[in-house]
Amino acid sequence: MRPHRIVVLGVGTVVGFDLAIPPQIFAGATGPDGPLYEVQVCSIDGGPLATTRGFSVLPEGGVEAAGAPDTVIVPGVDADTFAGNPEVSAYLRGLPAGTRIMSICTGAFVLAAAGLLDGRPATTHWAHADQFRAMFPEVRLQPDVLFVDDGDVLSSAGVAAGIDLCLHVLRTDHGSEVANQAARRNVVPPWRDGGQSQFIERPVPDPGITGTAPTREWLLHRLAEPLTLEEIAHHAGMSVRTFTRRFREETGTSPLDWLLGQRIEHARHLLEFTDLPVDEVAVQAGLSTATSLRKHLRARLGTGPAAYRRAFRGR
Repeated sequence: MRPHRIVVLGVGTVVGFDLAIPPQIFAGATGPDGPLYEVQVCSIDGGPLATTRGFSVLPEGGVEAAGAPDTVIVPGVDADTFAGNPEVSAYLRGLPAGTRIMSICTGAFVLAAAGLLDGRPATTHWAHADQFRAMFPEVRLQPDVLFVDDGDVLSSAGVAAGIDLCLHVLRTDHGSEVANQAARRNVVPPWRDGGQSQFIERPVPDPGITGTAPTREWLLHRLAEPLTLEEIAHHAGMSVRTFTRRFREETGTSPLDWLLGQRIEHARHLLEFTDLPVDEVAVQAGLSTATSLRKHLRARLGTGPAAYRRAFRGR
């Protein structure tokens, strides 16, 4: 099979960091037969792209030369100056049915201007949420999440949330091992759920304050154990209240929600790469029973363990 063709379409004054995320994440992903993706960075006409940080980028060409894409990704734009682009809107609306369309950060403004987000859920950088609502009231904006997957149209919050979205797509396309390899290669967390809040108050703990990272590492080696919040806080040497507050400040989510996400991720790995019965997968992942595993997989991925194994086994 040929590699999945991705066009990264820079529009207007582009956010340079966002523009570089898809090539960095997808272009290095490989399978047994070679590269899994072919990534081309384009402007609508092949001309250079100014960025929001004082440098310009010369893309590989225009969208016509890129051919028919399987996925189009629009990086962030300067939302304060973006007023729509008729050529870009026409291109996006003219893509064949089934083409996956994604935005990173304020790239959601471009998708919304093309009418692709009307009546659909989407997100963008929290700092531009009010502006986005005023310009595009038809969009069901979710301003406090990392990314939104609405099937054929996906959007992410600001900057690094684009990495989370690309890893999510990589995991959806090819399973957790390929996504985890990409995360390791880029030295980023392998998994942050799309529903996780953008608002992390203290991404880097204050000097001299013991954070929750050692306890998170401790938990990863005890996913199968039925640990309580009290036991987890005790390991961190904190009260439950202090630990919960600090954990949310550092990760953007609660300890038990984070732990559930790690257990689901481990269950996915076991389903993909072992022959363990579903009941045993549930036990080893700390989800107790096959019924519980089925419930959480359906809530998170829309599929059950047997169907997930069939889809990703051997990829």
